[in-house]
Amino acid sequence: MINFQEFTLENGLRVIVHEDPTVQIAVMNILYDVGSRDEHPDKTGFAHLFEHLMFGGSVNIPSYDEPLQRVGGENNAFTNTDITNYYLTLPAANLETGFWLESDRMLSLSFDPKVLEVQRKVVIEEFKQRYLNQPYGDVWLKLRPLAYQQHPYQWATIGKEIAHIEDATMDDVKNFFFSHYVPNNAILVVAGHVTFNQVKTLAEKWFGPIPAGKLKPRNLPKENKQTQKRFAQVEAKVPADAFYKAWHMPGRFHNDYYAIDLLSDVLSRGQSSRLYQQLIKEKEIFTSISSFVMGTIDPGLLVVSGRVKEGVSLQDAEKEVNAILDEVVANGVTFDELEKVKNQAESTLEFGEMEVMNRAMNLAFSKLSGDADLVNREAEKLTAVTVADIQRVATDVLQESNASVLYYKASVG
Repeated sequence: MINFQEFTLENGLRVIVHEDPTVQIAVMNILYDVGSRDEHPDKTGFAHLFEHLMFGGSVNIPSYDEPLQRVGGENNAFTNTDITNYYLTLPAANLETGFWLESDRMLSLSFDPKVLEVQRKVVIEEFKQRYLNQPYGDVWLKLRPLAYQQHPYQWATIGKEIAHIEDATMDDVKNFFFSHYVPNNAILVVAGHVTFNQVKTLAEKWFGPIPAGKLKPRNLPKENKQTQKRFAQVEAKVPADAFYKAWHMPGRFHNDYYAIDLLSDVLSRGQSSRLYQQLIKEKEIFTSISSFVMGTIDPGLLVVSGRVKEGVSLQDAEKEVNAILDEVVANGVTFDELEKVKNQAESTLEFGEMEVMNRAMNLAFSKLSGDADLVNREAEKLTAVTVADIQRVATDVLQESNASVLYYKASVG
């Protein structure tokens, strides 16, 4: 159970306070409700670019890291399709330094052309290294536009192509910043050795004067229901043939999310799971295989992927996967299988809550659902899933007409 209190400043900044006097640190987590789904199709990769730009100096502070490190703090950030999240840890006695730094870069970045050029190069290099020059690195650049044809999940967080980052202008950057990095589009969680009154005073002092932004309503194109199987094949210099199959499923805050998440665990979590037992251990079809859910806020994907053993065709590998999935649809899973993955999932939740930073992040993300207390009901929702629920969602989701398949073939020679 994560205890918390919350309030909202006049400028719309939502603030959550989680007091934990057993630790000597304070953490600040600022979640901006902007991800790659909020980008224009011709200007992608901006949310990720901003993750980097936000460390390049703000209107009053030329270096973000230096003053934080001087007071014993450290920080990091991440971006995905739905959110951009910044977080820092520092000694509780130096909490105000964190407020000073985070509020100043929310107020405005420096918009130094040199910073833009430096970070542009960093992001372009990351695009090349992680997505273009690494085996299987471009899988999601291929699979996303196959599975999504209307919704902006069709491009990866890094962006559609390098040219979008290369061509980004300072006006593009400023427009994106003032459209999204504003107090009324953010959630601040302060946790650790802090008090509610202390945080409220600091929030009003440092964030209160920042004006609210003019937020445009989020009108993202909805993905039409898929009515026939989609297929693509690519060939590249990779160690082995690989198989990817994705099905559309409800988003992270839908009640069926928990059943589908547990279904993916039954399929591939641990060496006793169905896919591992039958396709790696017994039949030796795959050398590795996994299933997972994307966990996106808007309707996402359930994915099965694996490396195929040499000499096994991708067509045969897919048939073997389908046979296992068909069995789940026809006969469901056993009570023991479900209880095992429930226990594993609940242990993961409990383990995650040991770290105060994880608690802060989970509170911020839960608040996006409209209710921060969702964080305290996750275990209950997992426990409530029944064998019948698993079979029902498997029947709904695991249809061939709902599937997108990518064969990633290893080139010969």
